[in-house]
Amino acid sequence: MTDLAYMSATELTKRLRERDISSLELTDCYIDRIERTDETLNAVVVKDFDRARNAAKAADASREASGVLHGLPMTIKESYNVEGLPTTWGIPAFRDNIAVADAEMVRRYKAAGAVFLGKTNVPINLGDLQSYNEIYGPSNNPWDPDRTPGGSSGGSAIAVAAGLSGLESGSDIGGSIRTPAHYCGVYGHKPSWGIVPPQGHALPGVLASPDISVCGPLARSAEDLALAMGVISGPQTLDAPGWTLALPQPGKHRLADYRVAVWSTDDLCPVDDEVAARAEAI
Repeated sequence: MTDLAYMSATELTKRLRERDISSLELTDCYIDRIERTDETLNAVVVKDFDRARNAAKAADASREASGVLHGLPMTIKESYNVEGLPTTWGIPAFRDNIAVADAEMVRRYKAAGAVFLGKTNVPINLGDLQSYNEIYGPSNNPWDPDRTPGGSSGGSAIAVAAGLSGLESGSDIGGSIRTPAHYCGVYGHKPSWGIVPPQGHALPGVLASPDISVCGPLARSAEDLALAMGVISGPQTLDAPGWTLALPQPGKHRLADYRVAVWSTDDLCPVDDEVAARAEAI
């Protein structure tokens, strides 16, 4: 079962479709790992195991797949609304804020067949390079618990890296997906603004997202990121009559075909000489 826990979402969904493994079996695998290992990591801070098992049983009972993620257990960043679960952004004043409806991204994952195990930890107000808040406490890097997993999607990156979840989604303004993905050794994608609808990634009374904040996936492979983006990208419901998402296919298919610009330091935000030198040597 340990091997299953670390498989890519692409491989897991294939096995689920072929009924090599059941959704309930995979859900119980992740729940067992969370219960055995997450006390040290503190990644999955909101648990929804009973509903996850019920959803997994329903997925197994269905003769036809509901979508490309049919039966796949996953977690999601605490800042997304999941009906019936708290959404606090790590802010003590919102400790008792319970979501009454799913965020649009959660709805799309569920429509594709995903099973939600719970929600993962964040820093207060999603505003730090670590993942600590007074409600849930600190999360720790799965490679070295004495180090940070990064933030603000730190719990998301831990869940993927430690084999606690089949897939994850975070959010990003200035590195909140990319930094923890780097620190924990997983894949993360910050989409272009507006490609993934942010509705439901907000605290009560907040109606509009910042114009540089985006929602995107974290996973164990680049192929998984593409799988997730195929599920969550596209206009929000109210915008759908007015526009469609039709991105051109990439013109390059190998890393060697690309040119990469390196901005190793800046006078306004100087980088340590040793770090800048390493960046320039790549």
